[in-house]
Amino acid sequence: MPEGPIIGFTEGILQPAEADPREERALSTDLQLGPRIRTLRQARRLTLRDVAVRAGVTESFLSQVERDVTSPSIATVQRIAGALDLSIAQLFAEDPSPGRVVRREARRRIAYPGLKAVDEFLTANMAGRLQVILSTIEPGGGTGEEPYTHDSDEEVVVVLAGTLDLWVADEHYVLREGDAITFPSRLPHWNVNRGDGPVTVLFCVTPPSF
Repeated sequence: MPEGPIIGFTEGILQPAEADPREERALSTDLQLGPRIRTLRQARRLTLRDVAVRAGVTESFLSQVERDVTSPSIATVQRIAGALDLSIAQLFAEDPSPGRVVRREARRRIAYPGLKAVDEFLTANMAGRLQVILSTIEPGGGTGEEPYTHDSDEEVVVVLAGTLDLWVADEHYVLREGDAITFPSRLPHWNVNRGDGPVTVLFCVTPPSF
């Protein structure tokens, strides 16, 4: 059985489908956080020390982040973005995607290896009023234990599979499959997967801030 999609028969011979250009575009949708930070820092002619001091981290730690040796917490990513005079949304921003549809294979993805999490963006760009992120968090992973806030008015978290521990301000919630919670994004919050398997979570924020 030949591999790949099949479009039909031509004179009794199975013909493979032509390469879908969307699959080629998908190769460029993965955002590497460390190299992205380094590129933005160098474009601003800032040294590692400049950004590290502004972000409140060590120069060696920032160097490890840029080389994807370690993954910062979401709160630390925010401080690094601020040190570059960017919001966290601007740090992750890319050229707007035309049209309304985001194909599965063309989703923008951000991997946080040290946080054991991958975010996939289901909305095309930040021009609208809603941002939807599909997050897969492996056991022991999450946002990091340092609470963070972001510039969205409201956030909805829906657990699609697994169990997620979520802290909002001083309140702790255990969210299981099918559970949902709504809260202001400007309240400090963080999460962790304490289960034995991955958890799949839908994060919906308005207005967009990632």
